[in-house]
Amino acid sequence: MADVIDIDDPADPRIADFRDLNSADRRPDLPGGKGLVIAEGTVVVQRMLASRFTPFALLGVSRRFEQLEADLADVDVPYYRTTAEVMAEVVGFHLNRGVLAAARRPHELTVDEALARARTVAVLEGVNDHENIGSIFRNAAGLGADAVLFGDRCSDPLYRRAVRVSMGHVLRVPFAQLPPLPGSLDILRDNGFQIIALTPDPASGTLAAAMTGEKVALLLGAEGPGLTEETMRASDIRARIPMTPGTDSLNVATAAAMAFYERVRIQ
Repeated sequence: MADVIDIDDPADPRIADFRDLNSADRRPDLPGGKGLVIAEGTVVVQRMLASRFTPFALLGVSRRFEQLEADLADVDVPYYRTTAEVMAEVVGFHLNRGVLAAARRPHELTVDEALARARTVAVLEGVNDHENIGSIFRNAAGLGADAVLFGDRCSDPLYRRAVRVSMGHVLRVPFAQLPPLPGSLDILRDNGFQIIALTPDPASGTLAAAMTGEKVALLLGAEGPGLTEETMRASDIRARIPMTPGTDSLNVATAAAMAFYERVRIQ
C-alpha cells in the first residue's frame, strides 16, 4: 500500500518535484532538466500505474487518494496528501484534477521495439503543438493505431500537457524517434510498411483507395506547412481525406483520427 504522508507546508522539500509546473524555466518535465513525467488526474495516474512509467511519488488531495486506493494497493510509493490550496501554491496554479504522479523517464524505445508488433503507425513531421500530439495518441489508442514515430521538429510527447490531453495514452502507445527524414522511411519500408503521405492536394487519390498494404505508415505534417516535399516524394503514395469545397485542411489530430478510423474500417 502507498505510504500516506500529510503535507501542510508548500515549501516542504519532499514535494519539490511537483513545484512550478507552469514555469518555462523550472518545469520538472523538461528533458534537459529533471526530465520527469507528470501525470494529472485520476484516470491518467491509473494509466501511468499500468504502464512502464513507474511513479516514484504522488501528490494529491484526500478524495483522490480514496479513488486511487485500490490501484495503489500493491504500490510502494509515497502519497503526499494535502489540501487543494497547498497544491495550488506548489504547482503554481489551481489543479482541478486534484492529484499528480511523477515518474522518471525510462529508456527510449528504439524504432524496432516500437514497430515489433505494429501494423498501423503514425509518422509525424514538424508537429510541434503539444495538444495535437496528445490528441494523436488518444486517437491512436481509441482507433487501433499501434505506434507513433517522430520525425524532425516535433515537440516532446512527454510534456505534461501532452500527457494530460492524451488521457495517459502517450504512456501506453509505443513511440520512438526516427533518424532524419526522409531517409529513415526506408526503415519502415524494410519492415514491410506501405508509406502513405497525407496531403490536402485535390489531385491526390483518396485515403480509402490508397491503403492497400498489410502494414501501413501514415505520414502527417504540422498544420499549415504540412509534410515537406522531400518527405512526400519519398513516400509510396500521396492520399487525401475528402473535404467540402473551400476547406483547405483539417486539424492534424482530426486528420489522424480519420485516417486511423479508415484503416480500421477497411481491414
